[in-house]
Amino acid sequence: MREAYSYRADAGVPEFADDKPLIVFDGECVFCSAWVQFVLRRDKAERYRFLAAQSPLGEALYRHYGLDGRDYETNILIEDGRAHFKSRGTIRMIEALGFPWSLIGVLRLLPRGLADRLYEFVARNRLRIAGRRATCFVPSPDQRRRFLG
Repeated sequence: MREAYSYRADAGVPEFADDKPLIVFDGECVFCSAWVQFVLRRDKAERYRFLAAQSPLGEALYRHYGLDGRDYETNILIEDGRAHFKSRGTIRMIEALGFPWSLIGVLRLLPRGLADRLYEFVARNRLRIAGRRATCFVPSPDQRRRFLG
């Protein structure tokens, strides 16, 4: 695991507001865009910011964390300067939405390997499940301020 805020020392990662948790997602994936819309509707505290992986900052963060910048098989949750991936990142995202979503924390009891394999199965098949967007998700003017890039 990298040091907290390690991206700040990486010349390849542009500066960005990191005072709130950031969800980096595949902006061309219907499944991933639906996930962002799910979070937007339930994040009443406006805890999260969002960033498409295809943006220059998103690509730089994928490279920084050693991920393939063309194959977005995991969302990234950056929270308190630390990156969380796959099942653990997703569980953290959902838990923070409050009750009843916080009950998803029980999934932490699953061995990480098993939880990540389930996550990877969905991630590998997300384009078959939901396809690619012919048009991109366009946030409302009120939602737009929560997006970086």
